[in-house]
Amino acid sequence: MGASMTMAEASIEQWGVFEAGLAGPQEGNPFTEVELAATFTQGDRAVKVRGFYDGQGVYKVRFMPDSPGEWRYRTESNRPSLDGRCGEFRCCAPSAGNHGPVRVAQTFHFAHADGTPYRPLGTTCYMWTQAPADRQAQTLQTLRGSPFNKLRMCVLPKRGYVPREDSATAYPFEGRPQAWDFTRPVPAWFANFERCVAELGKLGVEADVILYHPYDEGVLGLDRIHGADEDRYVRYLVARLAAYRNVWWSLANEYDFIETKTEADWDRLFQIIQAEDPYGHLRSIHNGRVLYNCTLPWVTHASLQIGSAVADFGRAELLRDAYRKPVIYDEVKYEGALGKRWGNLTAEELVCRFWFGTIGGTYVTHGEVVGSSRATPAWTGLGGELRGQSPPRLAFLRAVLDGAPGPIEPIDKWQDLRTAGVAGKYYLVYFGREAPTEWAFELPEAGLTEGQTFRAEVLDTWNMTVQPVEGVFSLRAIGEYRFADAAGRRIPLPGRPYVAVRITRAD
Repeated sequence: MGASMTMAEASIEQWGVFEAGLAGPQEGNPFTEVELAATFTQGDRAVKVRGFYDGQGVYKVRFMPDSPGEWRYRTESNRPSLDGRCGEFRCCAPSAGNHGPVRVAQTFHFAHADGTPYRPLGTTCYMWTQAPADRQAQTLQTLRGSPFNKLRMCVLPKRGYVPREDSATAYPFEGRPQAWDFTRPVPAWFANFERCVAELGKLGVEADVILYHPYDEGVLGLDRIHGADEDRYVRYLVARLAAYRNVWWSLANEYDFIETKTEADWDRLFQIIQAEDPYGHLRSIHNGRVLYNCTLPWVTHASLQIGSAVADFGRAELLRDAYRKPVIYDEVKYEGALGKRWGNLTAEELVCRFWFGTIGGTYVTHGEVVGSSRATPAWTGLGGELRGQSPPRLAFLRAVLDGAPGPIEPIDKWQDLRTAGVAGKYYLVYFGREAPTEWAFELPEAGLTEGQTFRAEVLDTWNMTVQPVEGVFSLRAIGEYRFADAAGRRIPLPGRPYVAVRITRAD
């Protein structure tokens, strides 16, 4: 895709990826010695993006147009062969299923750029991009039939994982373990990673890209990127990936376990991404034992590892209220039987934690180590296929969320811990591990008036059944803070755990 193309030759959909390729110098170290950027203009608007070296004398600039119409660009470089190159293209309407990048919406929630609600129901495959090609394909096929719309994935390899078959692209930098040349990325390695990001985008899955992790432990030495090398790595990654609409940035997994970096280092890296990414993709960082200060302006949402926060009622929403931002409990322990507490949840418990998080107005991410062994790597490590019992139940939850008229909010969060929904319109009442045999129809007063009518359904969140309740419930006030059914009706329940009642307006 050349820099001198005409608009007739190029038509890029809104929030698609425009790419201009230019021939340039190969001598010396093009990664450090050649500077390239391009300014894209549409009318009075101008957006500047950094270019990158893609190997073999090829330089690229990528851009995500956010509005239809004619766009033009002009390059800037410290090399004459790359400087002042001009081009243009036409941006057309987005294709079906393309709703644009995800943004924060309504303080605690998310929506796509076109306003379409986005309710994250994520999963974790840390190293799937470094698996053999057939396993990568299997992972994508599994996701195609799953309920998951976000995937947490690491950029840098982890010790102990077998690299892909092609040893020339097994690692992201030239050199060898403990002797990497961090000034020379391996373009083919990054090309594989971005191909995986693009394939996720085709499935409608957000790629939660994790830049650092603590699992090298000095074996490979890939966790020893510092100073200018570190800043260059981050800028290179942003230059290659930012034009993909489904990218999220996660600075690290268990950031506080990375002993070679300080809080100031993380602050600086956040600010580099914020400055380099012209599209404002979502930004977070994931904790081990120490919580990063998610109130800082460069953090868009909290990505947390706190399993206990979604192990009961009334906990999930506490940090949400403290941060005043969306909260995703990205690690609440995994379904499996590893013997280690982080990989030893029953499917029932994991699904229950998703529901506790939902009732708290937050979001939860799946992880699975079912059947994990050296011969059979776990889904959360290298992807492949899902073996657990939780994904079908999470598909049931996703259907419930997709059917709601808005984001799920606690209704009377300090007093009624079981009830959430859209005040006055839609309610979910969840009973968790309790096994009641009936429930008196009562709701918090917000948004309600006497005489309003509602219908109810009993949801078995484990057996994935929906049982309508006969009749219509008409409201009357009981005291100052509650409304109940005017006839005092009670809803029969099956006496099993993991049951909820869904209530919707009948009038």
